[in-house]
Amino acid sequence: MRPSQRMRDLGVVQQGAAILAEPTRAFDLPAERHEAERVVDELFAAMDRIGQVHPFAKGMGLAAPQIGSSRAAAVVQPSDDAPSIVLLNPKVTARSDETDEQYEGCLSFFDVRGMVPRPLQITVETTSLTGEAVTVTYERGLARLIHHEIDHLGGLVYTTRMPAGVTPIPVEEYRQTGRAWAYRGE
Repeated sequence: MRPSQRMRDLGVVQQGAAILAEPTRAFDLPAERHEAERVVDELFAAMDRIGQVHPFAKGMGLAAPQIGSSRAAAVVQPSDDAPSIVLLNPKVTARSDETDEQYEGCLSFFDVRGMVPRPLQITVETTSLTGEAVTVTYERGLARLIHHEIDHLGGLVYTTRMPAGVTPIPVEEYRQTGRAWAYRGE
Protein backbone atom coordinates (compact mmCIF):
# COMPACT_ATOMS: atom_id res chain seq x y z
CA MET A 1 0.00 0.00 0.00
CA ARG A 2 1.31 3.44 -0.94
CA PRO A 3 2.13 5.73 2.01
CA SER A 4 -0.46 8.31 0.86
CA GLN A 5 -3.19 5.63 0.76
CA ARG A 6 -2.25 4.57 4.29
CA MET A 7 -2.63 8.20 5.47
CA ARG A 8 -5.97 8.55 3.64
CA ASP A 9 -7.19 5.39 5.38
CA LEU A 10 -6.19 6.96 8.72
CA GLY A 11 -8.35 10.01 8.02
CA VAL A 12 -5.73 12.45 6.69
CA VAL A 13 -7.11 14.75 3.98
CA GLN A 14 -5.05 14.30 0.81
CA GLN A 15 -3.58 16.72 -1.71
CA GLY A 16 -6.14 18.14 -4.10
CA ALA A 17 -8.78 18.69 -1.42
CA ALA A 18 -9.89 22.33 -1.42
CA ILE A 19 -9.55 22.65 2.37
CA LEU A 20 -5.75 22.31 2.11
CA ALA A 21 -5.55 25.44 -0.08
CA GLU A 22 -7.79 27.67 2.05
CA PRO A 23 -6.71 29.84 4.99
CA THR A 24 -8.22 28.71 8.27
CA ARG A 25 -10.50 30.68 10.55
CA ALA A 26 -9.09 31.89 13.87
CA PHE A 27 -10.71 30.97 17.17
CA ASP A 28 -12.31 33.71 19.26
CA LEU A 29 -10.80 32.76 22.60
CA PRO A 30 -11.88 32.30 25.30
CA ALA A 31 -15.44 32.38 23.84
CA GLU A 32 -14.73 29.39 21.56
CA ARG A 33 -12.68 27.47 24.10
CA HIS A 34 -14.81 24.31 23.85
CA GLU A 35 -14.59 24.31 20.04
CA ALA A 36 -10.80 24.76 20.22
CA GLU A 37 -10.51 21.90 22.72
CA ARG A 38 -12.64 19.68 20.48
CA VAL A 39 -10.45 20.34 17.41
CA VAL A 40 -7.25 19.80 19.41
CA ASP A 41 -8.65 16.52 20.80
CA GLU A 42 -9.40 15.40 17.22
CA LEU A 43 -5.84 16.30 16.18
CA PHE A 44 -4.37 14.26 19.04
CA ALA A 45 -6.64 11.30 18.22
CA ALA A 46 -5.52 11.41 14.57
CA MET A 47 -1.86 11.65 15.60
CA ASP A 48 -2.32 8.61 17.84
CA ARG A 49 -3.82 6.61 14.94
CA ILE A 50 -1.01 7.66 12.60
CA GLY A 51 1.70 6.97 15.17
CA GLN A 52 0.43 3.41 15.64
CA VAL A 53 1.08 2.53 11.99
CA HIS A 54 3.99 4.81 11.10
CA PRO A 55 6.84 5.66 13.47
CA PHE A 56 8.12 9.24 13.46
CA ALA A 57 11.50 9.06 15.14
CA LYS A 58 12.16 12.76 14.69
CA GLY A 59 8.78 14.30 15.43
CA MET A 60 5.55 14.99 13.59
CA GLY A 61 2.84 17.57 13.27
CA LEU A 62 -0.74 17.76 12.10
CA ALA A 63 -2.86 20.80 11.21
CA ALA A 64 -6.64 21.04 11.43
CA PRO A 65 -7.20 21.20 7.64
CA GLN A 66 -5.53 17.80 7.37
CA ILE A 67 -8.39 16.31 9.38
CA GLY A 68 -11.10 18.29 7.58
CA SER A 69 -11.42 21.27 9.94
CA SER A 70 -11.00 24.83 8.69
CA ARG A 71 -9.96 26.16 12.11
CA ALA A 72 -6.57 27.63 13.07
CA ALA A 73 -5.19 24.79 15.17
CA ALA A 74 -2.21 22.45 14.86
CA VAL A 75 -0.37 20.05 17.12
CA VAL A 76 3.34 19.26 16.98
CA GLN A 77 5.06 16.36 18.73
CA PRO A 78 8.79 17.13 19.06
CA SER A 79 11.32 14.44 18.32
CA ASP A 80 12.34 13.92 21.93
CA ASP A 81 10.13 13.15 24.91
CA ALA A 82 9.15 16.81 25.19
CA PRO A 83 5.45 17.56 25.58
CA SER A 84 3.34 18.18 22.51
CA ILE A 85 2.96 21.76 21.34
CA VAL A 86 -0.56 23.04 20.70
CA LEU A 87 -0.79 25.95 18.29
CA LEU A 88 -4.01 27.99 18.32
CA ASN A 89 -4.23 31.00 15.97
CA PRO A 90 -0.45 30.87 15.40
CA LYS A 91 1.39 33.62 13.55
CA VAL A 92 5.09 33.79 12.75
CA THR A 93 6.08 37.22 14.07
CA ALA A 94 9.82 37.03 13.41
CA ARG A 95 12.22 34.80 11.49
CA SER A 96 15.97 34.60 11.23
CA ASP A 97 17.72 35.55 8.03
CA GLU A 98 19.78 32.39 8.36
CA THR A 99 18.11 29.46 6.63
CA ASP A 100 18.61 25.76 6.21
CA GLU A 101 17.46 23.56 3.33
CA GLN A 102 16.18 20.10 4.24
CA TYR A 103 13.79 17.50 2.89
CA GLU A 104 10.24 17.75 4.13
CA GLY A 105 7.34 15.38 3.88
CA CYS A 106 3.64 15.88 4.39
CA LEU A 107 1.00 13.48 5.61
CA SER A 108 -1.32 14.89 2.93
CA PHE A 109 0.95 13.69 0.11
CA PHE A 110 3.20 11.17 1.78
CA ASP A 111 4.53 9.52 -1.40
CA VAL A 112 7.10 12.29 -2.04
CA ARG A 113 9.62 14.47 -0.24
CA GLY A 114 10.82 17.93 -1.20
CA MET A 115 13.84 20.08 -0.43
CA VAL A 116 12.60 23.21 1.35
CA PRO A 117 14.51 26.23 2.67
CA ARG A 118 13.25 27.46 6.06
CA PRO A 119 14.51 29.95 8.65
CA LEU A 120 16.62 28.40 11.39
CA GLN A 121 14.70 30.38 14.01
CA ILE A 122 11.12 31.63 14.15
CA THR A 123 9.13 33.47 16.79
CA VAL A 124 5.50 32.44 16.98
CA GLU A 125 2.58 34.12 18.69
CA THR A 126 -0.35 31.88 19.63
CA THR A 127 -3.48 32.33 21.70
CA SER A 128 -4.05 30.39 24.91
CA LEU A 129 -7.44 28.83 25.64
CA THR A 130 -8.06 31.69 28.06
CA GLY A 131 -7.41 34.27 25.33
CA GLU A 132 -3.91 35.47 26.28
CA ALA A 133 -1.24 35.93 23.64
CA VAL A 134 1.75 33.61 24.09
CA THR A 135 5.03 34.17 22.25
CA VAL A 136 7.70 31.45 21.88
CA THR A 137 10.87 31.22 19.80
CA TYR A 138 11.71 27.90 18.14
CA GLU A 139 14.97 26.81 16.52
CA ARG A 140 16.24 24.39 13.87
CA GLY A 141 14.18 21.20 13.40
CA LEU A 142 11.39 22.30 15.71
CA ALA A 143 11.19 25.67 13.94
CA ARG A 144 10.91 23.81 10.62
CA LEU A 145 8.19 21.51 11.90
CA ILE A 146 6.14 24.34 13.42
CA HIS A 147 6.57 26.58 10.35
CA HIS A 148 5.33 23.69 8.16
CA GLU A 149 2.17 23.35 10.26
CA ILE A 150 1.54 27.11 10.36
CA ASP A 151 1.82 27.11 6.56
CA HIS A 152 -1.02 24.56 6.45
CA LEU A 153 -3.19 26.96 8.44
CA GLY A 154 -2.54 29.60 5.80
CA GLY A 155 -3.55 27.26 2.99
CA LEU A 156 0.03 26.50 1.92
CA VAL A 157 1.84 23.20 1.46
CA TYR A 158 5.61 22.85 1.53
CA THR A 159 5.91 22.65 -2.25
CA THR A 160 5.03 26.36 -2.43
CA ARG A 161 8.25 27.06 -0.49
CA MET A 162 10.48 24.98 -2.76
CA PRO A 163 12.86 26.86 -5.08
CA ALA A 164 11.62 27.40 -8.64
CA GLY A 165 12.32 24.43 -10.87
CA VAL A 166 12.75 22.00 -7.95
CA THR A 167 10.19 19.23 -7.65
CA PRO A 168 9.51 16.63 -4.96
CA ILE A 169 11.13 13.23 -5.30
CA PRO A 170 9.50 9.82 -4.71
CA VAL A 171 9.82 8.64 -1.13
CA GLU A 172 11.82 5.62 -2.33
CA GLU A 173 14.45 7.92 -3.85
CA TYR A 174 14.43 10.13 -0.73
CA ARG A 175 15.22 7.14 1.48
CA GLN A 176 18.42 6.67 -0.51
CA THR A 177 19.65 10.24 0.06
CA GLY A 178 20.67 9.73 3.68
CA ARG A 179 19.31 13.22 4.45
CA ALA A 180 16.46 13.63 6.85
CA TRP A 181 14.61 16.16 8.93
CA ALA A 182 11.85 16.18 11.51
CA TYR A 183 9.28 14.16 9.55
CA ARG A 184 11.61 11.29 8.71
CA GLY A 185 10.47 8.05 10.24
CA GLU A 186 10.52 5.61 7.33
